[in-house]
Amino acid sequence: MTPRTIVTVGAGQAAAVAARNLRRQGFDGRIVLIGDEPHAPYQRPPLSKEFLAGTESESALWILRPSWIADNDIEILTGTSVARVEPGTRTVALDSGVDITADAVLFATGGSPRRVAVQGPRPDLVHYLRTLDDAVALARVLVPGKRLAIVGAGFIGLEIAATAAAAGVAVTVFESVPVPLARILGTAMGQAVSGLHRDNGVDLRTGVQLDGIRTTGDGVVIEVSGSATPFEADAVVIGIGITPNTAAAEASGLHVRDGVVVDASGRSSIPNIYAAGDVARRYSARAGRHIRSEHFDNASRQGVAVSNAMLGRDTVSDDAPWFWSDQHGRNLQFVGVATGDPVIRGDVGALDFTGFYLEGSTVCGAFAIDRGEDIMAVRELLGRDVDIAALCDEDIDLWDLAYADIDEETQVQR
Repeated sequence: MTPRTIVTVGAGQAAAVAARNLRRQGFDGRIVLIGDEPHAPYQRPPLSKEFLAGTESESALWILRPSWIADNDIEILTGTSVARVEPGTRTVALDSGVDITADAVLFATGGSPRRVAVQGPRPDLVHYLRTLDDAVALARVLVPGKRLAIVGAGFIGLEIAATAAAAGVAVTVFESVPVPLARILGTAMGQAVSGLHRDNGVDLRTGVQLDGIRTTGDGVVIEVSGSATPFEADAVVIGIGITPNTAAAEASGLHVRDGVVVDASGRSSIPNIYAAGDVARRYSARAGRHIRSEHFDNASRQGVAVSNAMLGRDTVSDDAPWFWSDQHGRNLQFVGVATGDPVIRGDVGALDFTGFYLEGSTVCGAFAIDRGEDIMAVRELLGRDVDIAALCDEDIDLWDLAYADIDEETQVQR
């Protein structure tokens, strides 16, 4: 039966894309997006880059334009939390005391930053970056000559470091592992990204442990293990990952294991209740297990897939992970999975290259700096055997390799 009322618990990327796709697919029932932030759905990737730098306005962040929301009769409840969903009736209990009964419910509650206990009188000097309001507060710190400490050299931490350095801020990044991003990209590519930051004035301190962080009347003090002299800064950003927001899902009786466990189409353990985006632990046939992915592209694709499932049009979003980052004027992109040290096309020293991750001669993934077109070609090459010498030869177009099998099949058919 086609649902007449669809409610999303959460109003971020996955929820907004689901609402948009529902209307595109001809669904003319009621759609209600419920978000605990005071804003309509917005894009998060620019928060650490263009928006934080002041080159992109708040209005440019909106996923659904106000005119589109009005024209498509989308209800958005901001500043509203959901306590639980009654699984039998799919009654959504709001913190305001109002209940909404739905035919289908989508949990798209995202995640929250992992926090660190910080003592002292100035909690306002300790920043996290997840929300639009977080970005507005952090932007006030990015003043030339200020000293900013960043704990964590993941993609968010490094994006903030690049934006802050470009603003004339003295940036110091503390990372516990010897090579940032090595778990995702491998050691060689992690070292290339580290070099990019150091060459642009970022004080990147790796393989260090922190004994504590505290605020004073006018700054932040960071105790570094093994150092007799604490590090002092004007503010600190904590960027050590997120945890999925599962409280409402757990209260609703859903199967939760570091995220809401769902099938390949986004169905939860309870009929007509779904999950998508950062909070969803979705079954991936590609990986052979349930996975939870915290990327913009994944949230968008899942939003489409799960809204189709609500309408009885099963589609599966199981593409290889793909994400990008902009740092110090360079575009970084990654697709697939890293399998050891990559083979290189281009010049790593000049930061103009693509590294291909292989198993034997099978393409498993790639990481590139300023070669987005290469990544698009690699998406077509994933899982295919290639001539490694041709892969690394700058004179050979990667798209020719991507279409080689198709051309051969066409010739056979002729």
